[in-house]
Amino acid sequence: MQPRNMSMSGVVDLAAVKAAQEAKAKAEQARAQAARQGGGGAVSPADLVIDVDEAGFERDVLQRSTEVPVVIDFWAEWCEPCKQLSPVLERLAVEYNGRFVLAKIDVDANQMLMQQFGIQGIPAVFAVVAGQALPLFQGAAGETQIRGTLDQLVQVAEERFGLTGLPVDPEAEPGAVQEASAAPAGPHDAALEAAVRALDAGDLGGAVRAYQNVLNEDPGNPEAKLGLAQAQLLQRVQDLDPQRVRKEAAERPSDVQAQIAAADLDLVGGHVDDAFSRLIDTVRRTFGDDRDAVRVRLLELFEVVGAEDPRVVAARRALARALF
Repeated sequence: MQPRNMSMSGVVDLAAVKAAQEAKAKAEQARAQAARQGGGGAVSPADLVIDVDEAGFERDVLQRSTEVPVVIDFWAEWCEPCKQLSPVLERLAVEYNGRFVLAKIDVDANQMLMQQFGIQGIPAVFAVVAGQALPLFQGAAGETQIRGTLDQLVQVAEERFGLTGLPVDPEAEPGAVQEASAAPAGPHDAALEAAVRALDAGDLGGAVRAYQNVLNEDPGNPEAKLGLAQAQLLQRVQDLDPQRVRKEAAERPSDVQAQIAAADLDLVGGHVDDAFSRLIDTVRRTFGDDRDAVRVRLLELFEVVGAEDPRVVAARRALARALF
């Protein structure tokens, strides 16, 4: 999915003057209390990336967010985009040297937290600052975009909430996080990075070409397949008028192109189940070339979300029932 809320507008809305002053005061009180109790010492780089569950959420996220911004990475083992995003976040947590802490939450093991944050798809990244939660982005994102978001986050945390981060012990062992980031570059990393840069610049055509170049040499490359599907989806919706598309889809349920366009918008907006259900229902109502067009678009949307996503697995079964 295209990253959303990358402008950090949520932080600005969240940090209205009165709320910011109150949160800053609470943060200062918490730091003073920690200092009196002997806390606040330097941490090792390995302490900047932590696994969090429901039992430890209040301590590891809410309380810690009074000292340092906590970035939350909601992930799952079956989520292929998560496997691309998480290592980047882990490496940046070490690189930012205590300006934020990365909390990793496995959604399969922590369904309640997933529901509380209203998450509809993963990967999803949030931040908690002085006890207040805000969305950062959903879906895979390029490193340039991620860095820009993190830069704004730490700036707002410092200026509005007085959170300057944690001191990091330079003599401490860096741990597995930093070692993992030193893996050798793959044969297509330069081309994939070019695709990400094109996406960051809004050059969707350039991104499509860059991902296609990788697939021409390596047809099974999972990152390129996912990136190409995402870039093509964004190309399709960039000039659409959402209100008009949804109005036409509601008024003309048998109009295949209207339903396909609405499904694209559903997916870009994070409404994965709605997009799949819309197209499966359209498959049931259509025949011949129209039905095939809907089926093909549905398979393309499956690529965007990821073959192992449970919603895709369920939708594939529903599609098979609709077809046969």
